[in-house]
Amino acid sequence: MKLLEVKENKKAFLDLLLLADEEEHMVDRYLEKGTMYLLAEDGVKGECVVLDVGDGTLEIKNIAVAPAFHRKGYGKAMIDLLEQKYRGQYTRLQVGTGDSPATLGFYKACGFTPSHTVPNFFTDNYSHPIYDGGVLLRDMIYLQKPLSSKAPGLWELAPEA
Repeated sequence: MKLLEVKENKKAFLDLLLLADEEEHMVDRYLEKGTMYLLAEDGVKGECVVLDVGDGTLEIKNIAVAPAFHRKGYGKAMIDLLEQKYRGQYTRLQVGTGDSPATLGFYKACGFTPSHTVPNFFTDNYSHPIYDGGVLLRDMIYLQKPLSSKAPGLWELAPEA
């Protein structure tokens, strides 16, 4: 499994990006400033965008797996690869999400713990109500995990797509 960096034409993957953040203007807020990766194994399985938000924190701004590959471990694999790549460069990995039980459960299973909340983030920043798993999203829930100095896993990093 490879994590390939995308340096140009990031919008070519807009369909995947919109799976995790359904308004293009919100994706535009971080896409060019962030570093984008594709998860490749016999084709593209998913994507993620990360951004240095200061104070030793790397934030996952967008992470999505193509629907045909949901629940097969690709989302966790991307997080593992990000940890491997950025271990030693950052002290923590952070992600913001809505309060959907399924999404929060995924991040908690990946070792994230709750950090803080931004009240009314979804209602203030999106043009229409956002639902995830039947749950109306209001607040942004931030979760973090330390980037420990454990030995890297068996995943492979590749230079660029």
